[in-house]
Amino acid sequence: MRWLFAPVPLGRVAAFRTLVYVFVFLDLTVFTPWVRSHANTPGDLYQPLLVGRILHLPTPGPLLVWGVFWLLLVLSLAAATGRAPRALGWAVFALYFEWMIIAMSYGKVDHDRVGLLVALAVLPTVGRAQHGDLTLSAKAGWALRVTQIAVICTYFLAALAKLRFGGIDWLTSAVLAQAIIRRGTWLADHIAVVPGLLIAAQFGIILFELLSPLIWVIPQKWRNWGVAFFYSFHVMTFSMITISFAPHLAAMASFLPLEKVRPIEWARRRSLRTAAPSST
Repeated sequence: MRWLFAPVPLGRVAAFRTLVYVFVFLDLTVFTPWVRSHANTPGDLYQPLLVGRILHLPTPGPLLVWGVFWLLLVLSLAAATGRAPRALGWAVFALYFEWMIIAMSYGKVDHDRVGLLVALAVLPTVGRAQHGDLTLSAKAGWALRVTQIAVICTYFLAALAKLRFGGIDWLTSAVLAQAIIRRGTWLADHIAVVPGLLIAAQFGIILFELLSPLIWVIPQKWRNWGVAFFYSFHVMTFSMITISFAPHLAAMASFLPLEKVRPIEWARRRSLRTAAPSST
């Protein structure tokens, strides 16, 4: 329990909260704009996920899709300011949850949303937090730790799913080769011709995903390097088959000491330094 509630600076969760809510805005407008097309998709193609059936959520139509879209745009930017963290936070979570039901109920379910959804669910529990505030908080620590657990479960459970549905033969299959044929880049085309390299990469992917929980065993002073390796894995993935895992990458920032990132203060200091010579 002490590990789960290990206190962190409130400034860290404030910065993470801003990052997550800004990402929600970008997700709707840049990363997954295709979800809006479900406003005009025939209702008989809608096959809601289990949670959608349990909650008896309505079949998407123009009013629902566009209503959720515009409300999320406005409320996510408002929540990014840190004002009314509970009211706005719960509203953004509920609306984005419905947005994901709309997105994933037509035959394709992405697993890179788990960490982001968990982050949206737990951030409102922290309450007020100011950027740069170094006051330690167990609530902030719990919110970030739960998000981290969801991020690591995304890796670990992905490996179990590969082995469960593909069996041990997944390791020597043509999964990466097929992905490169479908959406490979110039870099992937050059790597794919190296004998045995794609098979070795598949072994490496499974090993990486199964060992991902070891990030908590790494000493704190080296942990950021471990997280940097996680990010580099996704940079390589995107450079080869253009799969970004953007929501997952946003949630993974829960591992980082974001309280040290204060762009507004940096900009203010820079403007004061440039203004000083001109005033003299």
